[in-house]
Amino acid sequence: MMADNSQGIEEIAKKLSNLSKLAIEEYEPLVNKIIISKVKDERHIEKILDGLLDFCFDEEILYLYKKLCRYYYELNPHATVDYINYYRKQYETEIEDK
Repeated sequence: MMADNSQGIEEIAKKLSNLSKLAIEEYEPLVNKIIISKVKDERHIEKILDGLLDFCFDEEILYLYKKLCRYYYELNPHATVDYINYYRKQYETEIEDK
């Protein structure tokens, strides 16, 4: 029974790792394009931030999230603070619980 649980957990961890790799492949070019092209479309930026937030358990995605937040802060500081708080609410409470 115990071996089945650990195998299941390993399988889930492997799937999450693969999923985060795919997310990096998808989101990294989008984040870089927004910053390089100096995109001002707040809805577009927020859509990307929303998608990234789901994967912020991964350090590389978290880096992209922070990078885009830094960029977005110049456009909309209030919304950026909201996104920082969304991250904290979702992930920092998980860290504190451990």
